[in-house]
Amino acid sequence: MNVDLSQFHQTFFDESFEGLDAMEAGLLGLDPAQPVDPETVNAIFRAAHSIKGGAGTFGFVEIGGFTHLLETLLDELRAGQRAWDASLVELLLQCVDSTRGMLQAAQQGEPGGADAALEAQLQQVLASAAPATGAEHSPAAADPACTAGWHIDFRPEPDIAQQGNDPLRLLRALAELGPLDVECDTAALRPLAEHDAECCPLGWRIRLQAPVEEAAIREVFAWVDDACELQIRPSVDTADGPGSASPGTASSGTAHPGTAKLGDDVAAATEAPASGAPANAAPTASPVAAPAPTPREGGGSIRVGVDKIDALINLVGELVITQAMLRQRVQGLDPVEHESLLGGIGQLEQNTRHLQEAVMATRMLPVDVVFSRFPRVVRDVAVQLGKQVRLQTSGEGAELDKGVIEKIVDPLNHIVRNAIDHGIEPAAERTAAGKAAEATLRLSAWHQGGHILIQVADDGRGLDREKILATAQARGLEVEPDLPDAAVWDLIFAPGFSTAQAVTDLSGRGVGMDVVRRNISSLGGQVDIASERGQGTRVTIRLPLTLAILDGMTVRVGQEILVVPIAAVIESLQIEPAALRSLAGEQGLLQVRDEYLPLLRLDAVLGYGASAGSTAADADAAPRLAVVVESQREKLALVVDELLGQQQVVVKNLETHYRPVPGVAGATILGDGRVALILDVGGVPRRPPVSTAA
Repeated sequence: MNVDLSQFHQTFFDESFEGLDAMEAGLLGLDPAQPVDPETVNAIFRAAHSIKGGAGTFGFVEIGGFTHLLETLLDELRAGQRAWDASLVELLLQCVDSTRGMLQAAQQGEPGGADAALEAQLQQVLASAAPATGAEHSPAAADPACTAGWHIDFRPEPDIAQQGNDPLRLLRALAELGPLDVECDTAALRPLAEHDAECCPLGWRIRLQAPVEEAAIREVFAWVDDACELQIRPSVDTADGPGSASPGTASSGTAHPGTAKLGDDVAAATEAPASGAPANAAPTASPVAAPAPTPREGGGSIRVGVDKIDALINLVGELVITQAMLRQRVQGLDPVEHESLLGGIGQLEQNTRHLQEAVMATRMLPVDVVFSRFPRVVRDVAVQLGKQVRLQTSGEGAELDKGVIEKIVDPLNHIVRNAIDHGIEPAAERTAAGKAAEATLRLSAWHQGGHILIQVADDGRGLDREKILATAQARGLEVEPDLPDAAVWDLIFAPGFSTAQAVTDLSGRGVGMDVVRRNISSLGGQVDIASERGQGTRVTIRLPLTLAILDGMTVRVGQEILVVPIAAVIESLQIEPAALRSLAGEQGLLQVRDEYLPLLRLDAVLGYGASAGSTAADADAAPRLAVVVESQREKLALVVDELLGQQQVVVKNLETHYRPVPGVAGATILGDGRVALILDVGGVPRRPPVSTAA
C-alpha cells in the first residue's frame, strides 16, 4: 500500500512549529535556581520527541538526526541524570531556533541543514559529564511504575497510514528501549477479495523485556495516541525466556488463534531476540490500560486552511449584499398583502447576520498568538543590552482578526525593543534612582467597544521632553517650547527622528516609529503615547477587531456614495457661513465651537469633479454639510452633500482588483448593487483648498 505522505507535510509543519513554540515557552519559564517542574520538562521533551518522530516518518533526515540529539539531552535532564543550568537553557533555546530554521527551509523546499557548530556543541555536551549509573539514577529508583518488563497490546485505527503514520516505525522506536517479542494479530484480516489496501486491519501483541518506565513506552506511541487502542501492563513473570507466557499473552513460539508471527522484515526491524530476558521478575500487578479516548468538550477542533476561511467569508459577504438587495426591493410592498414575504425577508436578514458573525468568529485569534513571541524577544534584547527586565502580560484571551494580528507583530516588536533600549535604565542607574534593579515591561490588551487596545508600558526613565525638542530643532522642525506634552511625544513619529547617541543593532538610524504609525494607520488604528519623567512610558495602540467588515456612515458626494468608518466619525453638522474661515488663502477652516478644523471638499480632493447638472455657481457655493472625523488625534471637517445613514458593510480590497488609491481604504457593494468607496480618513489628500465663498 503506497500512500503519498506529502499530503500530510503541512500538518507536520504546523504541529512542529506549535511544538517549538511550546518548547520555547517552557524553557523561558524554567529557573535553574529553583526546583524544575517535571510537567514543564515533560512537555518540552514531548515536543522534541514528536518533531523527531514526524521528521523520521516524512523523510526529513537532517531534522530527525538533529532533534534526536536534542531529545537525548532532554531525556537525560528529564531523568535527573544531568542538572539544569543557565548555559543548558541557552543551548536548548539555540536548538529551538535552529530546528525552526530547518523546518522553514524544508517547508519551502529549500536545502537547510543543521548548524554544524551547534550540533557539535550538542554532541560535546552529551559526551561530557557522563550520566551517573548509581541507584539514585536507575529507572526503577526514578519511577515506582518502572518494572522489569511489559506486555503491550497495540491496535491502530484502520486509517492510520492515511494519517501519515507507520506502525512499523513505532515498533522500531519501541525496540530502542529493549528486546522485543512481537506477534501480529490478524483476527480482523478479511479475505483477499474483500481486503481494502488503504486500511490496516492488523494489531500487535508485544512483550518488552526491559526495565523501563511506563512513561517511556507511552512516549513512543504519543504520535498516535488518539488513533489507536493501546494497553500497557507489567509482565507477571520475566524470569523465563521468550517462550514463557503470562496470563493473557502469547509466547513467541506459539501464536494465539487469530494471530501470526511477525514476518522476517518486521522482526529484523524490531530486532526481536531469541533469548536474554532479564533475570529479575516483576511482582504481579493489575493491568494498566491507556485511557480510552473521550470526545473533547465542544467537539474538538480541526485544521482548516486560511484560504478556505477567506473563501467562506467572501461567500457570506456576497450573501449579505444579496440580502440587502432583497430588502431594498421589497421596501415598497404592501405589508398586509405581502406579510409572509416580508416576514421571510426579515428572518433571512436575522439569520444572515448570525451567520456573518459566526463566520467572522472563525478568523478571530487570541492576542496570546502575538504576546507569546515576546518572552524570547525581551530576554534576548535584555541580555544583549545587559539589562534586567521582567515581562508581564494580561488580556491574552482578547480576540482579534487574524489579518490584523499578522500585521501588528512588527509594530509591536519595534515598540517593545525601543522600550528596552531607550526607556528602561541599566540596573545600576535604577538602583541609584531608588528603583528595583529589575525593570517591568507590561503587555496588555482589552476590548473597548468595537476595538481592541494593546498597550506596552515600562517603568523606565520616561521620555525626555527637552531632548526631544532639541533634536526636533536640530533637524529643522519648527516647534514651540510651550507645546503640550502630547504634541511633543508626537514628534518621535517624524520620519528619521532619533535621539540615540550612537547607531547600534537596535536603534539610532531614525527608522522605525514613523513606520510603526504608518502601519497601524493602514489597519485603521491609532497609536498614542503617554509618559512621565522618571516613571515610565505607555504606548497604546487602538485597532479595529476585524478588517473584513465595518460599521460605516454612508454619505453622498455629488453623484457618488462614500462610506466613512464610524470609528473615525465624531459628529456631523450643518455649516453656517459665519463659521467659515481661511488661513493665508491656502486652506479653508471651519470653526466648531472653540476649534478651527481643516475643511476638505471630498468631491475635489478625490477628483470627482462637478456633479451632473451642476453649474459653476454650484461649485463655488458654500458647503452645507460636514462630517467631523479624527485620525491620529488630527480632526478634519469633510464636506458632503447628503447623509444617507449608517450600515455594516463588507470590505473589498481595492488593491487586489485595481490599484492603491490615496484616501481610499477599500470598496463595498451596496444593496442596490452600486459600488461605494470606503474612505481612509488618515490618508485623505489635503488638496485642493476649499472655497469659502458665500
